[in-house]
Amino acid sequence: MALAAARDLLIEAGPQAVTLKAVASRIGRTHANLLHHFGSASGLQKSLAQYLTDQVCGSIAEAVLKSRTGEGSVRDIVDLTFDAFDKQGAGALSSWMLLTGNEDALDPIVDAIHALVDEVGEGGHEDREMHEDTLTLVLMALGDALIGERLAGSLDLPRHSARDLAERHLEHALDRWKQEHGV
Repeated sequence: MALAAARDLLIEAGPQAVTLKAVASRIGRTHANLLHHFGSASGLQKSLAQYLTDQVCGSIAEAVLKSRTGEGSVRDIVDLTFDAFDKQGAGALSSWMLLTGNEDALDPIVDAIHALVDEVGEGGHEDREMHEDTLTLVLMALGDALIGERLAGSLDLPRHSARDLAERHLEHALDRWKQEHGV
């Protein structure tokens, strides 16, 4: 309940609004209740990062597998990833945690992405191309969440330009995968 409230605060008002006091107020608990459970504001942030990541990674894994069979599209993967960082607040939360020195709170995000890549990659951790494609996609989604709208506007490009570029990159990766697997 606390993590759902923290996610809602993150989306509504940004990462600076995700405090133990604000979350406690939203769920009708005391600051002390949340302090006991999470230990600190950074503990809440780390748990929130894990919560957000858990919600998204399963959907992305499913979309990757569907794109390989033709049931889904690469754009589904791109949109899920970009939305996680933008609309669902993971980009703002990540940057906030870095700026406040809470870098270890990013561990759940990094670990979940690593596990996801190992799960859907051919040969698990040995699938170097999947690792590189994932790095490209995540960095594009994070950058887009933080500055994409303003940068696209200043370059006189449509807002969806970064998503389109990511889609083209992943289309090439999927074509490469299909050739390697005779699909």
